[in-house]
Amino acid sequence: MQASLGGGGPGDGACDAFFFFPGNYAPDSVVFSSILGPSHRGQAQPGMGERGSGASSSGDLVFRDGHLISWSLEALMEHLVPTVDSYPDRTYVFTFLLSSRVFMPPHDLLVRVGQICLEQRQQLETPGLRRVTLLYVLPPQAKLKSFSAKIVQLFKEWTEAFPCDFQDEKAMAELKAITQRVTLSDEENGTVKKAIAQMTQSLLLSLAKLRSPAMDKGSVLKAKSPATQKDILGMCCDPLVLAQQLTHLELERASSIHPEDLMQMVSHMDSRDKHRCRGDLTKTYSLEAYDNWSNCLSMLVATEVCRMVKKKHQTRMLEFFIDVAQGCFNIGNFNSMMAIIGGMNLSPVARLKKTWSKVKMAKFEVLERHMDPSSNFRNYRTTLQGAIQRSQMAKSSPEKIVIPVFNLFVKDLYFLHKIHTNHLPNGHVNFKKFWEISRRIQEFMTWTQVECPFQKDEKIQKYLLTAPIYSEEALSIASFESEGPESRSEKDSWKTLRTTVRNRARRQECSQQTLDEAHTCTEL
Repeated sequence: MQASLGGGGPGDGACDAFFFFPGNYAPDSVVFSSILGPSHRGQAQPGMGERGSGASSSGDLVFRDGHLISWSLEALMEHLVPTVDSYPDRTYVFTFLLSSRVFMPPHDLLVRVGQICLEQRQQLETPGLRRVTLLYVLPPQAKLKSFSAKIVQLFKEWTEAFPCDFQDEKAMAELKAITQRVTLSDEENGTVKKAIAQMTQSLLLSLAKLRSPAMDKGSVLKAKSPATQKDILGMCCDPLVLAQQLTHLELERASSIHPEDLMQMVSHMDSRDKHRCRGDLTKTYSLEAYDNWSNCLSMLVATEVCRMVKKKHQTRMLEFFIDVAQGCFNIGNFNSMMAIIGGMNLSPVARLKKTWSKVKMAKFEVLERHMDPSSNFRNYRTTLQGAIQRSQMAKSSPEKIVIPVFNLFVKDLYFLHKIHTNHLPNGHVNFKKFWEISRRIQEFMTWTQVECPFQKDEKIQKYLLTAPIYSEEALSIASFESEGPESRSEKDSWKTLRTTVRNRARRQECSQQTLDEAHTCTEL
């Protein structure tokens, strides 16, 4: 079975392993319906229908095996706008709207699309200009209504797929201005006006959800937990149930990520970008929160192990988390599985040789093989491809779950973006590259929309999100207190750590004395 993200053969370079374009490459045609919505038209081949007077001067389309691979940016924008005779392929609409933000802010694209719409409308309104459409001749009024309906459908798909593009007042004003021009031809039955009203209402609801207070995203938690606190086994002793609750939390957090968030993250790793894909001042919170969640889970696993005083309790905790990771693997929740294994591989846990010697290692070794980083995580990619195929053929919800290792997913997108140029030598946009980026992002968004079929346990989830976790320093202290240092480097680390803790305690004591003296002087 071949990995979907490319494992690469022996001797392949890292870049080649991340991405390869076969000669007959074409983007997947399946688009997630909950984002793009139903289409009232069939898909049209790129280039069908008139494109307006500027199309011929914008550069020729370049196809390979019947698929668009490059074109000028202006021509791509013109191709986005429907005509009386054609409607752009929905996959193309999503791909271009997503990738265009690498070249220009969404508001600028909206303005240009509005201009193209107006130009096409003016052509249709020109007296005496009659165009044969398929098998009959449309009268001017019918042409305008047909064109208006398609323009509304385009903006419906845009607002559903990327509501964040319309967060600011300028974008909303521009959208309103464009739709007002469109409705001038719809005075008889108001069909287009009704469609615009429904689109606007749906957009406002989407924006309201984005502005509403966000749920707890699992931010990095504080300090050292008290020894008297209940441990995870006191909350949940069934590893499968815990794996299911982790899957709930993963899907909740992943579903808050938007396609443009991923494009922003990828494109902003390149310092040449001159604008942000979404937001001018801050990074997207949903991506940071998801990354923090994975880090927190690793630290929680390490904390639960290191805070155990007795070896037998540490052993039991390690075996419990191995079973939880196995449960996550069986479900298809690879992100939690990786975070749990990462927590057990943190130095303060990994160095507990006496504890590990009592652990049944067979399951853990199998899990580590799946996450083996050699050959660009070939084993993991093969397993992921199997989960994807299971999801595509699934008849029940549990089999549809695919939660990839998020850091690897983002790195793949980044290398795909980095090693293939945005423009070809002739100045055309390398649209083949953006087809593939869009395909992978669409696939990720499809996975995040799967409804979690497991029963939710609020108490367990609350513990996972709010249980205090040890800092790296506290983990090291607990580890050395459990098993003393053996190697020279460990002894040096332990000595440095104790010195740091003592010096900090002295500074805090001196600071407290100074505050007490100042308070006494004030009273006098």
